Amino acid sequence: MRVLVVEDDQDLNRQLVTVLSDAGYAVDTALDGEEGYFLGDTEPYDLVVLDLGLPKMDGLSILEQWRRSERNMPVIILTARDRWSDKVAGIDAGADDYLAKPFHMEELLARARAQMRRASGHAKSELVCGAVRLDTNSARVTCDGQPVKLTSHEYRLLSYLMHHNDRVVSRTELVEHLYDQDFDRDSNTIEVFVGRLRKKLPSDLIETVRGLGYRMNSHQEKEKQGGD
Repeated sequence: MRVLVVEDDQDLNRQLVTVLSDAGYAVDTALDGEEGYFLGDTEPYDLVVLDLGLPKMDGLSILEQWRRSERNMPVIILTARDRWSDKVAGIDAGADDYLAKPFHMEELLARARAQMRRASGHAKSELVCGAVRLDTNSARVTCDGQPVKLTSHEYRLLSYLMHHNDRVVSRTELVEHLYDQDFDRDSNTIEVFVGRLRKKLPSDLIETVRGLGYRMNSHQEKEKQGGD
């Protein structure tokens, strides 16, 4: 899952990047409104953390232009302003949630997880596909109740597929959502990580749809039971 942080306070920006990266997200960052607007307008993100008080272009203007361009990724706005009218303006401009500074990083992470779940149509924190369960709160994966140890990239891939388990996900989409803009992107690495996941999880959990990409096989457990 890929996140954009647009925050001009360099210390807070670094803290946000560290916390989100440690939580397993691929994170891009911008220190001013113009760069933030450009990234959000041209790159696919699963979530944006957007400060309102930015140099060069303010957060409300950025958000309004994104929404006019039908950029529908979830956006959490950050504001140091205490006036309720500023929060209302942010929501009216198209924000999905807001946090007033100062805030606890754990709260930001909880709101980020909730927004990404809702955007992909999930209400619960636990995602289930056959015998595999992924807890988005703890980033824990189990299979038949037993913990499964995954690398950060394996977890990102599995998490993205399970968030979007109702459709085929192309290799291009996976590359765009699993890596930040500075990563040396190569769609062949997706095949490597899928192969690793198939060794650690039921081999038929991730289905290859020839010429299109991958899809989670949510019926694999039932099929296995039926075959028995």
